[in-house]
Amino acid sequence: MDFSIASILLLDGITNGAIYALLGLATVLVFTVTRIIFIPQGEFVAYGALTLAILQTGKIPGTVWLLIIMALLASLMEGVARWRHNGHAGRALQAALKTLAFPALISGLAIWAAPQQFPMGVQAALSVAIVTAFGPLVYRVAYQSLEAASPLVLLIVSVGVHFAMTGLGLLFFGAEGFRNPSFWDLRLALGPISLSGQMIITFTMSLALIVMLWLYFERSLRGKALRATAVNRTGARLMGISSHSAGQLTFLLAALIGALSGLLIGPTTTVYYDSGFLIGLKGFVAAVIGGLSSYPGALLGALFVGIVEAFGAFWASAFKEVIVFTLILPVLLARSLRSGHSDEAH
Repeated sequence: MDFSIASILLLDGITNGAIYALLGLATVLVFTVTRIIFIPQGEFVAYGALTLAILQTGKIPGTVWLLIIMALLASLMEGVARWRHNGHAGRALQAALKTLAFPALISGLAIWAAPQQFPMGVQAALSVAIVTAFGPLVYRVAYQSLEAASPLVLLIVSVGVHFAMTGLGLLFFGAEGFRNPSFWDLRLALGPISLSGQMIITFTMSLALIVMLWLYFERSLRGKALRATAVNRTGARLMGISSHSAGQLTFLLAALIGALSGLLIGPTTTVYYDSGFLIGLKGFVAAVIGGLSSYPGALLGALFVGIVEAFGAFWASAFKEVIVFTLILPVLLARSLRSGHSDEAH
């Protein structure tokens, strides 16, 4: 291996690491606020890429129909829960309509816009909006009623949600893979390295999103409320911060990150209905390296995972996934030896 090959592999590793960093940050965010190890994070990635691919053909994506179904189910659950809580039919109906409003608006817009063949930028924004709307609905349907459950129960539910979303992806998108066109057709030669426009967009978008997340948590009231919930759920609840709202907002951010990651990875790899699992799992490895609690740790872990994957693919392409996932073993062993054993937190 000479310097030019090493430079190319390093660049590829950092590019992939930027995507894994976003997914790792989303995993840490969901876990710290809700104690949920969110295995289906990668499904948002696949849904984002595949939704854009279907919009490119001028058809209505299957995610729109799934969004409508989930919105109806979530609004029904919310209405029944409010009615049982206070027995007021008017407030129950208002809560149900509030849950239904945003997904219905996005679905209606998508049904109208899909045959219009708008420019790719508009289709990308619409894809992000569709997938982002799934976040609060997934939390409401699968997790909200179990928010007081143990982390083990929440993990089991996450496994079920993963299989459900993967199966629904097969139903609505089929087994065929899709690769989206690049957002920027640029080739820039820097010595032995060739930078593509898609690489530049990936770096820029990942960095911008990380900075925006930092500003959101540091400067906005809702971001500080999420931080308070992550530090002490009971204390945040006593201060008037709704755990339901915090969970739904957290899942909305996770879905947004997943959808943007799907758009970034779509032009560089063929995405299938089940591709999100491996992609999300690499983000999870990055989050574990950061202890499922440290955002800078997850970021550095993601870059490390991306670089190891790139060099592993060069030296032993058949075992690159094994090499990446083996990274988690020494990390878990080191953390286990460093922090003694304790009872499960409630």
